[in-house]
Amino acid sequence: MKRILTSLAIVLFALPTLTFSQMEPGGPAEARIQKEVRHELLMLPYFGVFDNIAYRVDGETVTLLGDVTRPTLKTDAENVVKHIEGVQHVVNKIEVLPPSPMDDQLRLALYRAIYGFPGLEKYALGVQKPIRIIVKNGHVTLEGVVDSEADKNLAGVRANTVPGIFSVTNNLRVVST
Repeated sequence: MKRILTSLAIVLFALPTLTFSQMEPGGPAEARIQKEVRHELLMLPYFGVFDNIAYRVDGETVTLLGDVTRPTLKTDAENVVKHIEGVQHVVNKIEVLPPSPMDDQLRLALYRAIYGFPGLEKYALGVQKPIRIIVKNGHVTLEGVVDSEADKNLAGVRANTVPGIFSVTNNLRVVST
């Protein structure tokens, strides 16, 4: 019990220090940059369910990661992040998926199989879909977030029912609301 109270006291004394260091007048606050990067990426006009863009903020450097179907989306993402106050460097590691009519057909079939299924149709609401469907040369990766482990498994099962797919990697994360 004494060890727990000591650990709690250390954490409580450390919190104001962490908060203060983010608010230092000399450098930008990473939390603010992260929030603005997220906002700007979500506002990209051609960012859709078949694209996945992730990012990492390290001080004044933002690293963009993920996969997109359009080359212009890769450059648009870099351009909007460059103009955020406090961002000095942008490392763009976004991969442009190769154009493929077969992959395009699989994307549509996967969209119908996942978002059209009664147990998962709640995720179809809204502009930005929480389940991202990435198809590269017949290999599928599901990215994003769902409400439960059952929904994660159901999305993986639904993706595996689509004919013509070589493999499905289910990277969905469970986030309770």
